[in-house]
Amino acid sequence: MDLATIEKVVAFIGALVVFTFALIGLKGEWHKKGLDDNVTKVLLGLMAFGCVLVVLASFGVLPRGGGGA
Repeated sequence: MDLATIEKVVAFIGALVVFTFALIGLKGEWHKKGLDDNVTKVLLGLMAFGCVLVVLASFGVLPRGGGGA
């Protein structure tokens, strides 16, 4: 196994762990109505979305960057 594959596996596993805890935290915050609670909900949602992007990147679904102007 090469280094890139190991890196992708570690990123995938880490993303799953963070995604799980972000969803658990979001479920706990969902019924709260304060401003700081709403900010926490947004941040947890963004963290979960970032984990989805990491999973897609680890499987090579996302297009590679490059090029430019």
